[in-house]
Amino acid sequence: KSEGRTFIRSQNVGWGNLILDDIAFIDDETHESFSSTEIKVDDVFLNITGASIGRSAIADKRVENGNVNQHVCIIRTNSKTLHQKFLNYFLLSKNGQKQVDSFQSGGNRQGLNFGQIKTFQIPVPPSIAEQTAIATALSDADALITSLEKLIAKKQNIKQGAMQKLLQPKEGWVVKKLGEIGECIIGLTYSPDNVKESGILVLRSSNIQNGSLRYDDNVFVDSQVPEKLINQENDILICVRNGSRDLIGKCALIKGKAIGETFGAFMCVFRSSFNDFVFRVFQSDIIKKQIDEHLGATINQITNGSLNSFGVPFPPIEEQQHIATILSDMDAEIEKLQQQLAKYKMIKQGMMQNLLTGKIRLV
Repeated sequence: KSEGRTFIRSQNVGWGNLILDDIAFIDDETHESFSSTEIKVDDVFLNITGASIGRSAIADKRVENGNVNQHVCIIRTNSKTLHQKFLNYFLLSKNGQKQVDSFQSGGNRQGLNFGQIKTFQIPVPPSIAEQTAIATALSDADALITSLEKLIAKKQNIKQGAMQKLLQPKEGWVVKKLGEIGECIIGLTYSPDNVKESGILVLRSSNIQNGSLRYDDNVFVDSQVPEKLINQENDILICVRNGSRDLIGKCALIKGKAIGETFGAFMCVFRSSFNDFVFRVFQSDIIKKQIDEHLGATINQITNGSLNSFGVPFPPIEEQQHIATILSDMDAEIEKLQQQLAKYKMIKQGMMQNLLTGKIRLV
């Protein structure tokens, strides 16, 4: 239903937070038939089936008097002996997740039952005051992380607005096809036998996050790589084939440690002397619209022929440099904030490890 009592499903339970942008509702009659699952403020939600097993969150006023479905367990504690937020942080900790995983055999997420949940071993400080102090410290860390995430989102929205304005064609601009100003190069094909612990890094779609290169999920090969497939500074790395249509066209500029490495067959690079500017166009709706027009009905890929036909509005060289500089400065500011965010998240993980195991006491 579009209104009524909130109905919490597994997708509404995040890693410590409620996700309510896709919320379902039930009517009072249905609610009465499931009165045992009525939500109270400070209930702890724990996902017990599916790929999201182990995610937990705290109920607040927004979902009070609603219900949960069969994929979500309500854990209701005695607030005088076990602080709800302390429990929530424990469930999200390495120790908590390890106990969740202990009931999942061979990587198969089979689910949790109430009996298994009741066996969880929770190291609890002797006083509710210390539990509260730990929960407060971790909540403060969460608030700092959330604040920074909102600032990053704001900066990214400002950048998108600036791109729309700066890249709007003006008098004196000329539309050129990518094939006229540069070259699209399809990436390296390799076999599983070529994958090694070390060697040459093969950049893939997973190495592109928010328009920048990341190195959290890497593949190395011992293949002989043609000179043409060796990354050059300012190449634009583009995802041209993927199981998800939404990932087609995501891109990053080759800089730093990526220079001299290579890229996979589901990727391509666009190589030209105008890439400082062209990269900004790839991040705009100008290229996204053309990608959508060229994607097949069933095959999620764009060919070299399609890429070469894409039109790019070109200003005079001085204006290209000016636009690229403005947007590059914005990117640098966002990247700095993202690095700061990653640092805060690591600090919070350290806090959880120390505070929830008793290594550091707040007494």
